[in-house]
Amino acid sequence: MAWRSAFVSFDNLTEPSCGLLRFQLSAILRRKSTNIRLSPTPKTPSYSYFHWMKINTGSTSSGGFMEIIVLVIILTATTTATMEAAQAKARCQSQCGNLSVPYPFGTEDGCFMDTQFFIKCDESVEPPKALLQNSTIDVLHIDLDAGELRILNWAASDCYNSSGSSFHFSTWLRSGLYNISSTKNKLTAIGCDTYAFITGSIGQDYATGCLSLCDEISDVINGSCSGIGCCQASIPRGVRDYEISLASYYNHTRVLSFNPCSHAFVVEEGEYEFSASHLNNSGEDWKLPMILDWTIGDHSCSEAKKNPETYACKENAICREPENGNGYLCKCGDGFQGNPYLSNGCQGPAARHVTIRSEVSIVRVRRDTKVMVAGMDL
Repeated sequence: MAWRSAFVSFDNLTEPSCGLLRFQLSAILRRKSTNIRLSPTPKTPSYSYFHWMKINTGSTSSGGFMEIIVLVIILTATTTATMEAAQAKARCQSQCGNLSVPYPFGTEDGCFMDTQFFIKCDESVEPPKALLQNSTIDVLHIDLDAGELRILNWAASDCYNSSGSSFHFSTWLRSGLYNISSTKNKLTAIGCDTYAFITGSIGQDYATGCLSLCDEISDVINGSCSGIGCCQASIPRGVRDYEISLASYYNHTRVLSFNPCSHAFVVEEGEYEFSASHLNNSGEDWKLPMILDWTIGDHSCSEAKKNPETYACKENAICREPENGNGYLCKCGDGFQGNPYLSNGCQGPAARHVTIRSEVSIVRVRRDTKVMVAGMDL
């Protein structure tokens, strides 16, 4: 009885895996065939399904039928990382609520590089809340590669009623340890009788602001922040603090029916979309995300490397200088992953494991049936 082979390509296989698959197929088919060809193409699906068929071209007892042996190879490719990319120092808490806390940050003495990287974990609430140092500022995310902290900070508000000023809330940030990202944040103010300005003196002296005016609610356009109901201004480069001030020309008396308050905040670009409904917001407990840049120390890479005892970049890590501010950052070199601030924190490529499972079935079809597998005529 003669047999004919169909050749198909297998995705997501390296040459060692091809060899393993040839061995498995040969073991499964044994004496029936050794004519197997595999063409690896590097892709990364979690599961791959492949078909390999052999057709009996001889006559069967029924005369008008032939048998097809269908061998379905189900290959499962899994990646096992040798370590977590965001790893805490040994014997230190690596999680506070929903926040992963990688070194150089830490939640207790001995677990952070210096006080700049202290994260207070408030476990009196559920889930626990991560706070920036001893402040009331929520930390949402720590990015080791970009050198960024994503935080929540308050909006400033200035509200009025028919008797005059009814509520005023100022907001500021004076850490002096982090740069306020000039590329990823915007000063944003909303209101129809509003001017807002932001000032600071740590890092560099600066002052900037914007003006927002409108007469009717119908004047404003949702999503537009061009000065009619909403305005924006850029944050200067290299500043480490801010204070937001709000004021009104007419105490909102001309727009009180639909806009009793002015609001202003520093917000991550793309994370706030203006809506006319916000003009009637009291602003209490209003928090928005923003980005802070952090670095190691104040020295450049070349200067930092002169002192091996304090140099933060460990084995298989490279030093890079940030675009915004002084100091330096560490990153695992090409082909490595993990935490560049920990000894042996940057590890080689993750181990890849291939599991092969086979299913064999016999299908009887008419001899004049055209069979297709992986796009090939049989």
